[in-house]
Amino acid sequence: MTDRSTIPALAVEGLAVLHGEQALVRDIAFAIPAGGVLTLLGESGSGKSLLAQAIMGNLPAPLRCTGHVAIGGQRTAAADQRSRHPGWGRRIALLPQEPWLALDPTMRVRGQIAETYALVGGTGTRAGARALADKALAALGLREAAHQYPFMLSGGMAQRVAFLATHAAGAPLLIVDEPTKGLDADRRGDVLALLQAAQAQGISLLCITHDIWLARALGGQLAVMLEGEMIEQGDAAGVLATPQHDYTRRLLAADPASWPAGAGVAGTGVVATIDAVGKSFDRQVLFAGVDARIAAGDIVAVTGPSGSGKTTFGNLVLGLLKPDTGRVTRAAGLAPTAFQKIQQDPGAAFAPRVTLRQSLRDLVKLHRLDWARLEGLLASMRLAPALLDRLPHQVSGGELQRIALARVLLMQPALVFADEPTSRLDPVTQQQVFALLTEHVRGSGCALLLVSHDDDIVRRVASRGIALGRT
Repeated sequence: MTDRSTIPALAVEGLAVLHGEQALVRDIAFAIPAGGVLTLLGESGSGKSLLAQAIMGNLPAPLRCTGHVAIGGQRTAAADQRSRHPGWGRRIALLPQEPWLALDPTMRVRGQIAETYALVGGTGTRAGARALADKALAALGLREAAHQYPFMLSGGMAQRVAFLATHAAGAPLLIVDEPTKGLDADRRGDVLALLQAAQAQGISLLCITHDIWLARALGGQLAVMLEGEMIEQGDAAGVLATPQHDYTRRLLAADPASWPAGAGVAGTGVVATIDAVGKSFDRQVLFAGVDARIAAGDIVAVTGPSGSGKTTFGNLVLGLLKPDTGRVTRAAGLAPTAFQKIQQDPGAAFAPRVTLRQSLRDLVKLHRLDWARLEGLLASMRLAPALLDRLPHQVSGGELQRIALARVLLMQPALVFADEPTSRLDPVTQQQVFALLTEHVRGSGCALLLVSHDDDIVRRVASRGIALGRT
């Protein structure tokens, strides 16, 4: 009789993802033991999320895959595993990189987590499912979000809710794609504790992340991907302590704590003045009495815990929202397009059914911009021109974020509100993008209003800060 405890929870053999005859991911092989964890590190566009989609049997057209996937010892062709694997829907669950893809926009938070416990997780009664949902929400500091809809949540809050909804399914194999992106240090620790608790319950994890701290804390196995291949694989502690591949060494060396300090230099012209600004939603006061002056060339960090109103504050400065109290004054003579935003969720910045190339060409035509300059910006961010011929959902979150950044810089704005602009990027690309952003600030006199949960980034990049918190 076969000892079930020795059968890997997930085994992948010779897996490849193809676009026509071009291999985007090639020759992937690994096994995760029951209750074990494998963490995938690698730059944006290296194929990590495509690998997860191939394992799930959920690749977007026209991509296809070859190779084999075995879940709990039941081996099938990767191309057919979703349709042929018995009990597939209850054996494996995926938390996607974009939390909005895991949430029902028409249901309140508590209801959809409870529904997952009841219908998929096998909880016996509705009351029991609601009790489990309340307990899970409280554990991640989300008690106040229970009766809200997803669109009312901050990006960090949505990420935690999506994690709870996915974990509630109780699948023995869980794939999590960037579970800690955009979270402050305390909330990152909460997610780690949940992942470790899931492991303790026997759940196996495939964790895709740019967060080296999370990879180190999870332990287990670690693999590094570059250009669609696994270039290094082994015990997580060993790989992180003594990396063998040059790219792995560069990845670890690009941690924000090691960046040189280099803030912008404020000019004499004030771009925006914030006087005693306050904002509430229903009975919840986000902030009140905030004063600030943002000058040309200034880099100002907006900090605070998830849900404290950082995105809302930036939207007030941009003029997208009106304050309940106080006033925001923009400098006279600025064009309507002088204030630009880099969205926390880059998918919200592009028309979903229009190719990226067409979206950018429409922008260039509308504002009479220089396409050659856009190509130069894309090249500086290591983005292949062929990516523009895809729809937004057919590129990685990191690639889409860099395209969004290039589009904003092309407008030559007077102020950029960057809402977690690099939370989807690996450390190497993150460092390069911030170097480009700060160079643009110094060269053009543009002001940068930056939201980040990463204290090291704030310390290395910003000249000063605006701290928000619950009142």
